Amino acid sequence: MTQSMRSTAGSVTGSTAHSATGLDLNLLVALDVLLEEESVRGAAQRLHLSEPAMSRTLGRIRKALGDPVLVRAGRHMVPTPYALSVRAEVGAVVERARALFAAHGEQDLRAVERTFTVHGQDSVAALLGPRLLTRVLAEAPGLRIRFLGESHLDAPVLREGTADLEVGVIGTTAPEVRVEPLAADSMRGVVRAGHPLLKGRLTARRFTEAAEHLTVSRRGRLHGPVDDALAERGLSRRVVSTVASFPASLFLVRDTDLIGLVPGWSTPMTDALGLVTFPVPLDLPPLRLAMAWHPRLDADPAHGWLRACVRELMGAEEADR
Repeated sequence: MTQSMRSTAGSVTGSTAHSATGLDLNLLVALDVLLEEESVRGAAQRLHLSEPAMSRTLGRIRKALGDPVLVRAGRHMVPTPYALSVRAEVGAVVERARALFAAHGEQDLRAVERTFTVHGQDSVAALLGPRLLTRVLAEAPGLRIRFLGESHLDAPVLREGTADLEVGVIGTTAPEVRVEPLAADSMRGVVRAGHPLLKGRLTARRFTEAAEHLTVSRRGRLHGPVDDALAERGLSRRVVSTVASFPASLFLVRDTDLIGLVPGWSTPMTDALGLVTFPVPLDLPPLRLAMAWHPRLDADPAHGWLRACVRELMGAEEADR
């Protein structure tokens, strides 16, 4: 958060700026943080307020909106349907305000206090996460990165504000989403060390028949591009299981004779588990890695810095392979 926005946030319990209709515009900052944290305590810490002051601010927000906004669910608080419906719009307004305050000078990233949500496969967090967090801690220690895994359901996470950046193979064609290509990758086979498939010449038939197969699909699908490529050769494989993420699949492959698949950029994970990867003896479509974001974040300095980090780190990852 910039110094200007921090001052704005700090004024939510004191004298505040009002619109012509009497609406306290500073409450938007508090609402944005409350919806991110889903916690009065967490929001109070973010805005450098006491919990009682934050509770009073939440009360004012509830009165202004005519909605509870956050309600108790066991030991936690959850947003109401109305709060979920306006979360993206509230975030967009606050982000535009941040950009406005930073427009006349370079933003001091060390003074920014934000939470960014990065959406993608679990392998994104496993492989990109360590180097990205190293950069964050060194250059923007007030930033927090929340990695959000893919769901079995398709949802417009960027448009709704659930995520700030998506990294991976981008499937969206929504016209309002910005997509920037990062790298090209390919699928590789993966087996445990000493697997019988590794002995002798690898052909499509041996790949198919040497052992049962494991697939990765967030929707639980047992059929994919590999099966289409095999069918063109009159071959088929026996898929006995599917899991939702590549990291999970590697542990199954490590302790069985199953044949799995991983993106090429997952090599650090397979190496760490002592697994062996190999080129798949089929003509498979390339994996086009990219990042995507909503245009409301185009001019946001902190988000621009995050995109630059991902762009640089993904480029370094490709150069290392």
